[in-house]
Amino acid sequence: MTHSEALPQIAALDALDRAHLIHPVAPWRVHEKRGPNILTGAQGIWLTDGKGQQLLDAFAGLWCVNVGYGQESVVQAAAEQMRQLPYATGYFHFSSEPAIRLAAKLVQISPASLQHVYLTLGGSESVDAAVRFIVQYHNAIGKPGKKHFIALERGYHGSSSTGAGLTALPVFHRGFDLPLPTQHYIPSPNPYRAANPADGQAIIDASVAALKAKVAELGAENVAAFFCEPIQGSGGVIVPPKGWLKAMREAARALDILFVVDEVITGFGRTGPMFACDAEGVEPDLMTVAKGLTSGYVPMGATLMSNKVYSAIADGAPKGAPIGHGATYSAHPVSAAVALEVLRLYEEGGVLANGQRVASAFGQGLDDLLSHPLVGDSRHRGLLGALELVSSKSTKAGFDAALDLPNRMAATAYQNGIVFRAFGDNILGFAPALTFTESDFGLMFERLKKTLDDVLAAPDVRAALKD
Repeated sequence: MTHSEALPQIAALDALDRAHLIHPVAPWRVHEKRGPNILTGAQGIWLTDGKGQQLLDAFAGLWCVNVGYGQESVVQAAAEQMRQLPYATGYFHFSSEPAIRLAAKLVQISPASLQHVYLTLGGSESVDAAVRFIVQYHNAIGKPGKKHFIALERGYHGSSSTGAGLTALPVFHRGFDLPLPTQHYIPSPNPYRAANPADGQAIIDASVAALKAKVAELGAENVAAFFCEPIQGSGGVIVPPKGWLKAMREAARALDILFVVDEVITGFGRTGPMFACDAEGVEPDLMTVAKGLTSGYVPMGATLMSNKVYSAIADGAPKGAPIGHGATYSAHPVSAAVALEVLRLYEEGGVLANGQRVASAFGQGLDDLLSHPLVGDSRHRGLLGALELVSSKSTKAGFDAALDLPNRMAATAYQNGIVFRAFGDNILGFAPALTFTESDFGLMFERLKKTLDDVLAAPDVRAALKD
C-alpha cells in the first residue's frame, strides 16, 4: 500500500480513535478534538507514523523498549511459544517451562536478598501485588497494626487503586479519593532544588531524617513499608546523590519497616548496571520490575521478594490454605519466553554493555545544553536523563502554566522528528534505547537543540525569560 493509499485508512482510524479509544493519562475531551498520532511501524530507534514521518524515539516507547524495535529473535521467541503452548495457567499448581526459567533467571540476576518471584503483566500490577503481600506478611508475623505506607513526594508507583495513592503526583489523585489515609510521603531527594545541590551528604541526611520523623509521627508499630524509586521517573527524573539508596535501606532496617525498591523504570540496564540497586549493593525486601523485562514487546512485570517475606507468608497461612492472590495471566508463557530472550540480548547480545559504553555521550549531550537560555538543569545516570527548563537560571523559577510550554515542546519536537517526554512542570525526560550509538546521539541532540531553539524563538517564550 502506497502512502497516498494509506491516508484514507489513517483518517478512518483517527475518527474511530476519537470516538471509542480511551487513552491513558490524557484529557479526554481535548483528545477528542486533537486526535491521535497513529504509529504504523518501528525499526531500531525509529518510529513511523501514519503520515510516513520518521521519528527518532528518545524515550524508548514509555521508558521500556530498551533493546530497540524489530529484534527478530524476540519476535521468534513469541511465535514459537505461541505455537507450542500459547497459554498456561499458574493456578492449581500448573506451570510452564518459560515461567519457571524466568523466575530462576530473575533470582540469579537480581540482588541476593530476592529469592522468590511473582510474575505479573506490568508495573502497576507488580506494585499492587507488593502491597498485598506486605499486608499479608505483617498479619502473618503478628503485627497487624502495620498498615501505613511511606513513599516519596513526586514518586510514581503506577495507577492501580492502591498504587496510585503511593504515587505522589496530583493528577493521579484528583477525583479518585486518593491518597488513602494510610499513605504518606516524605520530601523528594532533589539536588537541583536543595539549598546546596553539591552537598550530597546533606541531601541524604535530610531524607534519612525525614523517614525517621515520619515513622515516629505515625508510630513504628503502625508503619509497614517504605517505597522508593532509585531514580524518580515520572516525577521528573530526579537523580538523588550516590549513596542515598543505601542509606535509606539501612534506615528502613533500623526502623523495622520493609524496604521496597520500584525498579520498573530503572531496571534492566537503564541506569547502567542490570538494576540500580547493584550500583550501591542494596538488597531490598521486595522489588518491582516491568518495562525493560520484555522491552515492551509484550506485557509483563514481576514482584520479587526475600525469603524472609516469603517464608512468613507461607508459614502464616492455615495449613493447606491458598494465599489468595493471583490473576489469569500471571506467569503467561508467551510473555515469559519473550522476557528470557530479551534478557539474553542484554547479556549475550551485548545490549547492556553498549548502553554502558555510550552513556557518557548521552550525559555529555545533555550537559552541553546547560548553556541554552531555557535550560536550568541537566541530570542523568546511565541512559536515563532530564533537562529542567526555567525562566531564570539564577532563581530557578519555572514558567507560567499559561504558556503551555510542555505541549509546545512536544509538538515542536514532533515536527522536528524526535519524541521525548515533556512533563507538565517544564521538565524534558529522555530514556533512549540501550542500542543507541554515538552517532545516533549526535542526531538526537541536533534535533533536541533545534526544538529548544524553535520554542525559544516564540516571542511570548522569549519575553518570559527573566535573566
